[in-house]
Amino acid sequence: MLKFSVVTLLLLSPCCWADEETAVEDGRLGDLPVSELLERANSNLVRSAGGPVLTEGDIVVDEEAERNADPCTSSGCMWRPWTDGMVYIPYYINNQYSSREKAIITRGLESFSSFSCIRFRPSRSSDRDWISIESKGGCFSSIGRRGGGQVVSLARQGCLYHGTVQHELLHALGFNHEQTRSDRDQYIRVVLQNVQSGMEHNFRKKNTLNQGTSYDYNSVMQYHRYAFSKNNQPTMVPIPDANVSFGKATQMSRNDIARLNTLYKC
Repeated sequence: MLKFSVVTLLLLSPCCWADEETAVEDGRLGDLPVSELLERANSNLVRSAGGPVLTEGDIVVDEEAERNADPCTSSGCMWRPWTDGMVYIPYYINNQYSSREKAIITRGLESFSSFSCIRFRPSRSSDRDWISIESKGGCFSSIGRRGGGQVVSLARQGCLYHGTVQHELLHALGFNHEQTRSDRDQYIRVVLQNVQSGMEHNFRKKNTLNQGTSYDYNSVMQYHRYAFSKNNQPTMVPIPDANVSFGKATQMSRNDIARLNTLYKC
């Protein structure tokens, strides 16, 4: 594995991707909620032969049967702490990214060290488990530590935003989407008649560990009101107040940070 030195976040040079990446700076696309950025990036994905099976838009599952369960809770997927209490997670950033694109990814990786005991570090040849960050088709990740080199896909076109990087890394750390929480029905009403045919499984609840925190409409893991809609009508409506805003996060919320710190005993 090649070590990757930290680079400073820079403005992008002109190219086909520069318009997308510069938008992070000028607010045209970078101000969009993470859930909408993910939907844009993944809306036209076609599974290739041998490619990953995705559920909920961006979660990799090993097989179709895992759609009804949480692979993390069934297999024990937390990354292990070191003797100093820190959780060091090796990563490798594929060479297909430019230095400026790597800077956006690195900023997302380093953000975790400012509010938690999570420390992403460049991988070494001796590492048994690591995250391989690659530009596949769209944005996606497995839930939690899967063993060996596990792919977190951050496509060069559509996924290189700070909040999107945080979202996929939270999946890799063991977190699910907010709308699949075990207590979801107390806070969100799913309107299945508005959901695209075949996409109903994306709203199945999971036996999540909620770390003693309340439902968070502002979580970076909460999808927006029209996610997977077939008719431009809401697929999720907050209760008891249907007018509550949700799915608008552009980065991790206080509750996201609190849950991370509780899970990893930071």
